[in-house]
Amino acid sequence: MARVLGIDIPNEKRIVISLQYIYGIGPTTAKNILAAAGVSEDTRTKNLTEDELNKIRTEASKYQTEGDLRREVALNIKRLMEIGSYRGMRHRKGLPVRGQNTRNNARTRKGPAKGNGKAKK
Repeated sequence: MARVLGIDIPNEKRIVISLQYIYGIGPTTAKNILAAAGVSEDTRTKNLTEDELNKIRTEASKYQTEGDLRREVALNIKRLMEIGSYRGMRHRKGLPVRGQNTRNNARTRKGPAKGNGKAKK
């Protein structure tokens, strides 16, 4: 497996898809990295030369990824909670933050249904 930014990326997939296994690199960023490195998007990761891999590593290191990005996101959420904003309160309560309906759905954020305490007969 090839390593880019400390992450093992899959060998059998196209390089444009393999780069997306790194947190913070999506489809557009992956294409930009490959264009700047001068590598074809259709190349399989296992077929890359060491020189091409080094170019990709150099270009990818220009972006904020993995630990640094996760830390920044966590600090942004913490800041919202500390200042007492509406979004911060929703984060604190474990409810949807972006205006979704909570009457019937939102089970991903709210967890499993707790029931209302009435026993069935």
